[in-house]
Amino acid sequence: MSAQEQPAAEEVTPPVVLSSHLEQLTERARTYVDAASSANTRRAYASDWKHFSAWCRRQGLALLPPSPQVVGLYITACASGTVERGVKPNSVSTIERRLSSLSWNYAQRGLSLDRRDRHIATVLAGIRNTHAAPPRQKEAILPEDIIAMLETLDRGTLRGLRDRAMLLLGFAGGLRRSEIVGLDLGRDQTEDGKGWIEILDKGMLVTLRGKTGWREVEVGRGSADTTCPIAAIETWVKFARLAKGPLFRRVTGQGKSVGADRLNDQEVARLVKRTAMAAGVRGDLSEAERQQKFAGHSLRAGLASSAEVDERYVQKQLGHASAEMTRRYQRRRDRFRINLTKAAGL
Repeated sequence: MSAQEQPAAEEVTPPVVLSSHLEQLTERARTYVDAASSANTRRAYASDWKHFSAWCRRQGLALLPPSPQVVGLYITACASGTVERGVKPNSVSTIERRLSSLSWNYAQRGLSLDRRDRHIATVLAGIRNTHAAPPRQKEAILPEDIIAMLETLDRGTLRGLRDRAMLLLGFAGGLRRSEIVGLDLGRDQTEDGKGWIEILDKGMLVTLRGKTGWREVEVGRGSADTTCPIAAIETWVKFARLAKGPLFRRVTGQGKSVGADRLNDQEVARLVKRTAMAAGVRGDLSEAERQQKFAGHSLRAGLASSAEVDERYVQKQLGHASAEMTRRYQRRRDRFRINLTKAAGL
């Protein structure tokens, strides 16, 4: 065999070896990717991708590349309750979240899912028209409810002092549960902190990194120490002997010591539900109905429904981009305050 007839040697691409500096940048980039969304959002995205992947395997369908036809069939299965045996149909909001999760997961793989494709958009429009229901809003915790809930807590224990401070700050600040537990005692004290507090003479300034970016929330002092969020936080910090780091932490050692770990945001939801049930809030409902009524958002809705001030101040406190979003939180305020029937002459 002549030299010209010799088969060419296969070209082998050598593995890319990153310098230590580039490895550090790669790790930092991963940190920034994680910071682009909350831990709860990332967990939901991962769960939805796993759900979609399992359905594709069972149907013998390819997961990649993204196919609007396959996704259209998937959301149809979600809406009709045929994804898994014995599983109820997904709500419209759940299906919309699953679509967002799929778009995000495909984007992380350098791919694009066209949600405007007729196989997705038209099917989703039909699902909305067929299955859409009024939103199920959590019950607003009103001032008299908060006072009753505080009475169910033990003032003589660290856990009671902590829970008292969490309830009052969550209500007066109109904070999300992730914002409550993400607070530090000061600026730049932890890697995972979402904000910090600064206690002043007239109140407390809370600096937060929330869904809409950084914002400042003013929490004024209450009319009495028993219902004052600043007094409650000062008492918790004093007896927990906190100097820096997470503001709200786990109470350990049979309630006699405070750990270093930050509380999970689910603890806020459990706290609101537990104290509302113990205080008999909405006692006109059955036990099962009451269990479904309360969550962390009950505190934000309570402030929006109770504060008798101009709406724009409530909007700023809650960190909403529009007044319309703020009105969704106002469960009882302004109802029938303006009677258009009489104004029209009837």
